[in-house]
Amino acid sequence: MMLADALRARPSGFDETFALIDGLDDALIHGLARIDEERAAALESIAAAFTGSPLAGRVADSIGKIVAGTVTDEHLAVLAGARSALTGALHDALLTPLDEALGRVREPWAAPAAPPPAGQLLAGGRSWLRELAIAGWRGVDHELAGGGAQAVQALLADPAGRRAAVLLDGFGAELRSAAPVATLDRVPVRRWADLWSRAVLLTQDTFPAPETTPADGRLLLLGVDLHEHPTVFRAQAHGLLETPGGQVRLVRAGVAAAKVDTISGPSAWRMLAAFPVFRAALAEKRAVEVTGMPLTSTGDLLWDETRAVPGEPVDPFAVARVRLGGVTAASTAPLDRHPAVIAEPVLLEGWTAGPESFELGGVTLAVDTDRLPEAGPLTPALVAAATACIGLLRWDAGRWAVQPLAVQSVVRKKPVVAHTGDWALGPTDAKAAKAEAAAGTAVDVLRERAGRLLRK
Repeated sequence: MMLADALRARPSGFDETFALIDGLDDALIHGLARIDEERAAALESIAAAFTGSPLAGRVADSIGKIVAGTVTDEHLAVLAGARSALTGALHDALLTPLDEALGRVREPWAAPAAPPPAGQLLAGGRSWLRELAIAGWRGVDHELAGGGAQAVQALLADPAGRRAAVLLDGFGAELRSAAPVATLDRVPVRRWADLWSRAVLLTQDTFPAPETTPADGRLLLLGVDLHEHPTVFRAQAHGLLETPGGQVRLVRAGVAAAKVDTISGPSAWRMLAAFPVFRAALAEKRAVEVTGMPLTSTGDLLWDETRAVPGEPVDPFAVARVRLGGVTAASTAPLDRHPAVIAEPVLLEGWTAGPESFELGGVTLAVDTDRLPEAGPLTPALVAAATACIGLLRWDAGRWAVQPLAVQSVVRKKPVVAHTGDWALGPTDAKAAKAEAAAGTAVDVLRERAGRLLRK
């Protein structure tokens, strides 16, 4: 009932805060070089919202200069920071009651040390982002969309700059595919504003790099979220880390590999051949003993196969029922404090199932079947027949939704358990295994050809 109450509640000021963000985003559609009275009023409303906060003076000054026609990198950094603070407030307003309902303790955020200045490497990215903001999304043509390519190449050459490089590269690719944007019937306003503001902050010379500490303990995996892109396959596992001191921490562990778009579905797991312990832990439902594995302050284990040893078999549903309540969760990094980033592992039971939703304590919780991966056995039919579900609670399109990672179902009067990671070592379903074997031949051929090219 506490969870249902948290899902039902609408935080005070939630819609008003989104209205402020929408006003800023509208200004970015038309460009900061063309601020009319309506958009000037929207930006000034943001400045008013920060009255009494530590950012009040800088936000008011920067917005005043932008409205007057002066747009500098410093003004844009403050504008992006203000927008990020607003989305962060929305994130916290949603997550705080959820933590209380789940009995989840969240560690306070400890600001890491800032990295050394990256100089001209980041300046190139900031220059392109400034040009985008001045022109606005409607002013993006092929030339402007491709203007960040040189900055991306420079950043990729420096390991410290690759995080910013990947973001700028992906953002640029979206703009290039949409250019000229003026011809589009619909612009992904909020998404592009999210990417732009994140990129502006990430390309600041003093933006802090994530810090890590070595972690020891027993890792119990609950489920895995599979992300399949035409050129990348990523598996992000959610689990519990039992530390030697007795603390149980909520953690994530992800691995990824490059691929081509012809490799999809179950055969994509073959691209993760370099991670046999990770794959076996998912497919065989085993605990993993980790020793000295780097753990970030945001709860991400930086997976290292040399620091992981397979342990005994465990039942993820039993783990969730016994250990998930009252765990310690890591704080969210400031750049990730956004409603769309919320993905909290939960165990759900005792609902009334609908075709695309669960009725839980009088609350309709949408089931995000669009996120069910082709690389696993979970299907909408299995989810609809489920009696228990391990999933990720997400905030999507103005409502709470659950993304299933594992279900216990009844099919033809027989109990069935299915997890997204069941096929990590290959499909267990005969039909899927036959299809994967055929597709796997293509993977082997591509890998052999790539090796031949590297030898030359």
